[in-house]
Amino acid sequence: ILNPYFCIQQKIFMQKYIDQLNEAQREPVLQKDGPMIIIAGAGSGKTRVLTIRIAYLMSLGVDAFSILSLTFTNKAAREMKKRISDIVGSNEAKNLWMGTFHSVFARILRSESDKLGYPSNFTIYDSQDSVRAISAIIKEMQLDRDIYKPKQVLSRISSYKNSLITVKAYFNNPELQEQDAMSKKPRLGEIYQNYVERCFKAGAMDFDDLLLKTNELLNRFPDVLAKYQDRFRYILVDEYQDTNHSQYLIVRALSDKFQNICVVGDDAQSIYAFRGANINN
Repeated sequence: ILNPYFCIQQKIFMQKYIDQLNEAQREPVLQKDGPMIIIAGAGSGKTRVLTIRIAYLMSLGVDAFSILSLTFTNKAAREMKKRISDIVGSNEAKNLWMGTFHSVFARILRSESDKLGYPSNFTIYDSQDSVRAISAIIKEMQLDRDIYKPKQVLSRISSYKNSLITVKAYFNNPELQEQDAMSKKPRLGEIYQNYVERCFKAGAMDFDDLLLKTNELLNRFPDVLAKYQDRFRYILVDEYQDTNHSQYLIVRALSDKFQNICVVGDDAQSIYAFRGANINN
């Protein structure tokens, strides 16, 4: 619980920043509770609104530990945290849960890893690690590398994971199998299965697993979901137009209890459909 005197001082200090906003920017900053979506074009101060909104929530006494702010780049997260530190002080800002989807959910997964059968110090494979693993599997299966190109195979597996299509779901979906067969890759499902098994045995997750396994964690363990719903009373998402289906489901699940979800985006900048971004979110 924050010191009341601190809150009063923060409110006075905050007013200076709020006065610098125009009316359209000020409205979402001052709405404390409830869901909202902020749609605005480039250069309109969307990220600034998020930053000042977080500082404003803290000035009202909202604990930094209960605020989750998700970005798409580490650079954006660092810049936002620095701006917030300038307003509320670094001691308070350091307690915010702020970072990319992958970094925040990796942190959660390390805390809850035993439930999914992983060590808390599991390895996170980058794209090169994943390509090497898939290359080894293709070689062991004696497949033609000109047809089963490792980077293309990884891209296909990545699209499955971001659509929450597990190995089991893949083999229960004749349409997907037919698509791979028509692209002359009838054994792609086997590669996917071998890759998942190899990563698990090595105590490793790739970047896509960080989202897939978070969804699995929240779906399979209601007590874990309730724990993080209670922790994250306020959730904010920057560049929301770039979220994929997996990210959307995580955010929806975490915000379901309190409904204090604020997302910022620009539909005109939704250019990552090839990476699974879904403007329908």
